[in-house]
This record gives sequence, C-alpha cells and structure tokens, in this order.
Amino acid sequence: MIEKNEIYQEVSTLLTKLFEIDPQDISPESRLYEDLELDSIDAVDMIVHLQKKTGKKIKPEEFKAVRTVQDVVDAVERLLQEE
Repeated sequence: MIEKNEIYQEVSTLLTKLFEIDPQDISPESRLYEDLELDSIDAVDMIVHLQKKTGKKIKPEEFKAVRTVQDVVDAVERLLQEE
C-alpha cells in the first residue's frame, strides 16, 4: 500500500517537473489555481501523468472538487484503494 507521504512526494515532484513550480511554493495547503497558477489545461496534464503513474483510470468528476495539493493526494489515495 502506498502511503500518503509517498503520494504527496510524487504529486509535488510532478508539479515541479511539469510546471516548473518552485518546490518551496508547494505545500499540502497550496491552491492549484490561485497559489500555483495552474489552469484547466495544466490540471488535465497532471491527471494524465497521474494516470500513467498509477495505471488507473481517473474519472474527471473525481477531480472536479480538487482545489489544493492535499486534495490531489487524497483523490489519488482513494483511487489506489479501489479494486
């Protein structure tokens, strides 16, 4: 079972690599759109990368409510718990 901390590290690394966000700007409370300045296309890119990493299909509605980095971590964790 993957731990929350590992998921957080993965999401954090993804944000840094994909969007050139300074790792110091990323925290669980960071808001994707307001604080990290992602847009909807960035969010889709992130979902595609997370799908490749997890090997799971991510439903768009799962990510509609996602607002912060922690929300992404929680959504990925729920996804990995599904069988």
